[in-house]
Amino acid sequence: MNVKIEESWKTHLQPEFEKPYFKTLTDFVRNEYSTKTIYPPAGLIFNAFDSCPFDDVKVVIVGQDPYHEPRQAHGLCFSVNDNVQIPPSLVNIYKEISDDLGKPTPQSGNLERWAKQGVLLLNATLTVQAHRAGSHQGRGWEEFTDAAIRELAEKRENLVFILWGAYAQRKGEKIDASKHLVLKSPHPSPLSAHRGFFGNKHFSRANEYLERNGKETIEW
Repeated sequence: MNVKIEESWKTHLQPEFEKPYFKTLTDFVRNEYSTKTIYPPAGLIFNAFDSCPFDDVKVVIVGQDPYHEPRQAHGLCFSVNDNVQIPPSLVNIYKEISDDLGKPTPQSGNLERWAKQGVLLLNATLTVQAHRAGSHQGRGWEEFTDAAIRELAEKRENLVFILWGAYAQRKGEKIDASKHLVLKSPHPSPLSAHRGFFGNKHFSRANEYLERNGKETIEW
């Protein structure tokens, strides 16, 4: 199957595109876009990959589901378009960055600047129906994004995997922590951020690890 995705990722994920589950997933997603309001816009489904080629990845942040309200989702986890209200989880992420690194809080929730520096902002599920959180879970996206994480974990070295919350941690449980830095904490959601997300210092810890391994740090 010819999937429109960044070329290096296309090479690494080609085996997935030939599997029966991916054909079933593609048929489902096409039908959903043609009959309902689905986010993100179809051209941005693979934005996380298109914005961060395989060999450029330095940090992986795992999210769960795209935002399901208008104008928010654009294919990068935790990120929203410019001029859109910053969602509560991202407000808390910015607060932790400010506390950890002493940086001022950005006015925009658009995290494309991270992606361009090598941060793969990967949701487990890449599409969602408007106003229905989790509506495209269990359709095959999880298998596809598991494959992407597995490729990075096996083929690359000294990456930082940031896993916030139980869902992301389950998704990253097979990553070799002797080969990569695996950072875990509660989710930045207002429901759980006070249970250990605040104060996790993941941003400074990620940069220290990258620097130690001869890589450019991330301007968070």
